Amino acid sequence: MRPLEDIYAGPRPVVSIEFWPPKTERGEASLFREAALLAELNPAFCSMTYGAGGSTRERTVDLVEAVHGKLGLDVMCHLTVVGQSRAEVRSVLTRLRAAGVPNIIALGGDPPPGEDWAPHPDGFTYANELVTEARADGFSVAVAGFPEVHPRAESRESDLRYLKAKVDAGACAVITQLFYDNADYFRFVEDARRAGIEAPIVPGVLPIQSAAQIRRFTALCGARIPDRLARALDTVADDDAAAVRLGIDYATEQGEELLRFGVPGFHFYSLNKSRSVLEIHRRLFDTPGDTSTQHI
Repeated sequence: MRPLEDIYAGPRPVVSIEFWPPKTERGEASLFREAALLAELNPAFCSMTYGAGGSTRERTVDLVEAVHGKLGLDVMCHLTVVGQSRAEVRSVLTRLRAAGVPNIIALGGDPPPGEDWAPHPDGFTYANELVTEARADGFSVAVAGFPEVHPRAESRESDLRYLKAKVDAGACAVITQLFYDNADYFRFVEDARRAGIEAPIVPGVLPIQSAAQIRRFTALCGARIPDRLARALDTVADDDAAAVRLGIDYATEQGEELLRFGVPGFHFYSLNKSRSVLEIHRRLFDTPGDTSTQHI
């Protein structure tokens, strides 16, 4: 597996894909079927999420090892501050190092449903502390960025200060939260550069699977649905198949503009489904005669 520094120093745009740990054997079988299809894109790496409060910690690490072993994909592990002691974090890092996994994404993390965010009494308080710990242990580290500001941030300025602290601690890439207005990403990059943050800022792309689902996701993470997209979602509110088609069209349109801007890559939030990511990727990178991008 290659460290993130090497991945983002190489040919661009870099394509990466995120999965989440299923709770059932049926869900796990589906994950491996979909991941096998997405492996045909030869992504630079995949990532595996933690559940709220670190609730899927063991499952996440198991799946990181399994996806790499069975499918040959390089996998980055999510690691969070919330819900974990320092000893538990170090145990995960030890296991990942033994498995040959060089990359993590260090996150504050989400609390369990119904609970307020709070650090573990024996854990880290901020994600930059987790970055420092992982870097000292030899890991390459990505962190999260929020084009529309983190929901718990006091202000846009304080959010950028926290991001700079994470990059100054050794993070070599920033992967953004989902967004549906590219203007938010462009402003975020401009503000980050002005604040002295030079790490690659990779847009996170979540293809729409249903109108209800995307409204729920954006409400949870504080993202905005632009008026044009909101009107389009109204027309597919009761038709998930049509919502998927809308999502493919919309993400392709976003992606084309982001490529013209010169993004370092795309991080696709797949929701353990291959169809949308495969089609968006085909439209962005496999158009006959298009030589403007390098296929990773």
